[in-house]
Amino acid sequence: MKPFAVIGTAVLFCLVGSAAPLYAQQGHEQAKPEQKQEHTQQQPRTQQQPRAQQQPRAQQQPRTQQQPRTQQQPQSPGGNRGGNMAGNREDAGRHPTPARTVSLKGGGSASLRPNGQIRSINRNGMQIQNNLRGGRTIVSERNGARTVTTGRGNGYVQRAYITRGGRSYYSRTYYDHGAYRVGIYRGYNYGGNHYYGYYPGSWYRPGFYGWAFSPWAAPVYWGVGLGGWGWGGSPWYGFYGGYFAPYPMYPSAAFWLTDYLIAADLQAAYADRAENADAAASYDQGSSNYGDGGGQAANSGPVMLTPEVKQAIAEEVKAQLAADQQQSSGGPGASPDGQALVPAPANGDVPPALDPARRTFVVDHNITVVSDGQECELTGGDVITRLTDTPDADQNVTASVAASKRTDCGAGKQVSISVDDLQEMHNHFEEQLNNGMKALAEKQGTGGLPKAPDTATTASDVPLPPPDTNAAKDLTDEQATADQTEQQVKEETAADSDRSQ
Repeated sequence: MKPFAVIGTAVLFCLVGSAAPLYAQQGHEQAKPEQKQEHTQQQPRTQQQPRAQQQPRAQQQPRTQQQPRTQQQPQSPGGNRGGNMAGNREDAGRHPTPARTVSLKGGGSASLRPNGQIRSINRNGMQIQNNLRGGRTIVSERNGARTVTTGRGNGYVQRAYITRGGRSYYSRTYYDHGAYRVGIYRGYNYGGNHYYGYYPGSWYRPGFYGWAFSPWAAPVYWGVGLGGWGWGGSPWYGFYGGYFAPYPMYPSAAFWLTDYLIAADLQAAYADRAENADAAASYDQGSSNYGDGGGQAANSGPVMLTPEVKQAIAEEVKAQLAADQQQSSGGPGASPDGQALVPAPANGDVPPALDPARRTFVVDHNITVVSDGQECELTGGDVITRLTDTPDADQNVTASVAASKRTDCGAGKQVSISVDDLQEMHNHFEEQLNNGMKALAEKQGTGGLPKAPDTATTASDVPLPPPDTNAAKDLTDEQATADQTEQQVKEETAADSDRSQ
C-alpha cells in the first residue's frame, strides 16, 4: 500500500503551461517519461450537471459535473447496496492465458508470460507477483511475521498483537521512504482462509459522524485553488484531468470526503508512475494525453469517472460513517464499556471484502487482473464493483470495472480479482476516510465549511502498538531475496531454452 499524499496543500490555482493535462480521452495511461511540449492555456475543469440537465451526447459540448444527489439517510451497516448485482455470476475467464510454468531447482515454481516476463514465483514461503506494467508485490510469512513489500523501501510487517473478546488483532508497521506508521488490523477466519481488516485506533464522538453524513444547511463551494483543495497547478491534477473532476459544491461532508478519497488515490497513482516508469515504458504505447490531439484542454469535456460511479463511492462513504457512528456510540457490536470492537459485517465473520452490503471498491495501487483469459492492469483511483459473493477455489471473485484510466481494463469489463486484494482496497478506504475526517475536524468552521459538533476522539479498546523498528531491515532483506530469486529464475529459464534449441 502506498503512502497517502496530503490533501489540501496550498498552491496557486493556475492551470497554465506545464499544468495542462497529459491525458487523452481515448488514450492509454502513459508511463513513459513526460516530454516537454507547448500547451494551450487550460480552462478550469467544470463538473457534470445532473443527469436530467445533460446535453445530448451527440452535441459533444463541455459539461459541468453532476451536482451531488439529494442527500438520503445512510443505510444501516447491514443494508445491501448491491441490488440485483448481489447474485453470483458465471466465470468469464478467471485464469490468464497459459504461457509457461517451470519447476525451480531447490523447490518452488515460476510462471512466465508469453513474452518471457516473470509473472509470479512461489518459493520457500515467498510469493512474488509482478504486475503487467511494472511494480512488484512480495509476500512472505516467517517466524510469525507477515512481510509485504510493494516497492523499493515500501511495505509493512505484520505481527500478532492482542486478543480481545475472542478476536485476534494484529499490528502493522508500515515503512515508507524513511517514515514509520502503525495500524491495527482485526483477523477474520472465513472459509478456512485468513483475512485482515482495518481497525481504528480511536473514534470520533457520534455527533461528528452524524454531522458528516447529514445534509448541511446550505451547500458549500470549495474550489481547487488557494483556500480550497489546493490542487490547482499540481502535476497529478492536470495529468488526470480527463478522468476526475471534483464536485462544484458539497451538500454534505460525505461528498467532500468522496473527492478527498479519490484525489488521494490519484496522487498516489501519479507517484507510482514515476517509480515504475522504466518498467512500464516497454508496455505503454500511444498517446499519454486525454486530449483530442488538437490542443484542446483534456478536461474541457466529460470526465471518465462518471457521476454515477462517484455517487456509488459516496454511498459507501455514508454507509461507513453510519457504521462508525454506531460503533462510537456503543451500539450493536460495541464492547460493554461502550468502546467499539469493529464495524460488524452484515454476515457474521465475513470479511468486509465479501460483505454483501459492500459492493464498490476504489483501487489503491497498481494490480494485474484477468478478463476473458487475458491480463490487464488496474491503477490507483480506478473503481470496480464486486459481482459475486463466494470465492472460487483460488480465492477469487468476479468484479465489473466501473471506471478505469486504461482501455485494456476498460469500464464494463468483468475481471477476476483476489479477495485479499479487495480486502486491502477496503482497508485503504477506511484508513483514508479516517484521514479525511481528521482533515474535516481541522477545517470545519473555516473557508465556508459549517462548524461541526464535538470533534474530540476516544481511544478504542485496542491501543495502538509501538512501531516495529526492525521493519525497514525486514523489508530491505525481503527485496534482496526476491531480487536474487528472480535472477535465478531468469538464469534457469534461459538455460532451459538453450538446451531445448
